[in-house]
Amino acid sequence: MSDRIPFVDLKLQHGRVADEVQAGFARVLANTSFVLGPEVQAFERDYAAFCGVGHCIGVGNGTDAIELALRAVGVGPGDEVITAANTFVATAEAIVRTGATLVLADCDEHFLLDPNAAVAAITSRTRAIVPVHLYGQMAPMERYAAAEGVHLIEDAAQSQGAVRHGRRSGSVGTVAGTSFYPGKNLGAYGDAGAITTDDAGLAERLHALRNHGGVRKYEHLEIGVNSRLDELQAVVLATKLRRLEEWNDERQMAAERYGELLKALDDVVVPEVLPGNEHVWHLYVVRVPRRDDVLARLNAAGIGAGIHYPMPVHLLPAFAGRGWVPGAFPTAERLAGEILSLPIYPGITPAQQERVVEHLADALSDSIDHTDARSR
Repeated sequence: MSDRIPFVDLKLQHGRVADEVQAGFARVLANTSFVLGPEVQAFERDYAAFCGVGHCIGVGNGTDAIELALRAVGVGPGDEVITAANTFVATAEAIVRTGATLVLADCDEHFLLDPNAAVAAITSRTRAIVPVHLYGQMAPMERYAAAEGVHLIEDAAQSQGAVRHGRRSGSVGTVAGTSFYPGKNLGAYGDAGAITTDDAGLAERLHALRNHGGVRKYEHLEIGVNSRLDELQAVVLATKLRRLEEWNDERQMAAERYGELLKALDDVVVPEVLPGNEHVWHLYVVRVPRRDDVLARLNAAGIGAGIHYPMPVHLLPAFAGRGWVPGAFPTAERLAGEILSLPIYPGITPAQQERVVEHLADALSDSIDHTDARSR
């Protein structure tokens, strides 16, 4: 349908950088340096500076970034790692891949790892806590009062450029992992990720871990992985990084417009920004009644809304048999049935947002009528 509003418009974004990206690709092809070459080194330097840390290590994807960050601080079999029950599966998957025991804690009403629940879950075996900066807002890192020897590892996959109390995402924990999946605020043209840290020793180990456990050819100090950011993706990321603050500003303006437009809809709970935070609105997530019906009606009307995420980690089949039952994390479960992600991206127009809210109002009204009809 001609007036369809996409969930995210990557074509629009690409149009803003196409010439610069093409010139960078030509440079890589001319140099024939495709793996861990000058483009990767330049991007790593610039992204570290952007985050306000000393080191950035480019890797193949965000899942590897979290796993390698955990391995670098010594997490392995026999250890426990705490994260939020409402995160994307990749956070939990990365923890399990280290051999550690996955420990879940409930989220709060802001969709962030509940500090009280996280601290209560700490045991003598806890080696790390992985707060998730979900939807573009940083978790309250200062409230995860970890015991000695417990590392805070940021899952910064949805928060490039977000700020809490003057510090950027990726600079607060011992180490942070992020994803540059195409739809992220800073997105590649395929899978890519990075790890950031101020710890030079950790950075040195991470450089080895991503490259088969070695820093020089044929010298392998430990068992690592093959997870290297490639030169072409580095070109894309470096080009977009130069525009990231501008694009985050556009997301923030779009979020403010949604906030104003949605005031007229009593059934909609809009997201809140924690004091001290600068939200970068990777996703604009509202809460609505009869969510599944509302989503179906929005999609049928050409509105690219979605759900992030429809099922908490403990209820996913992949994690069955670990002792979790429905009701274990009530806030995460309740929110999973209410959350609805509305289209937001750099370049979305006020007219498009007005149409989204108009269709949302219609969908809410229609879902009530449909429910009433079924009850008669």
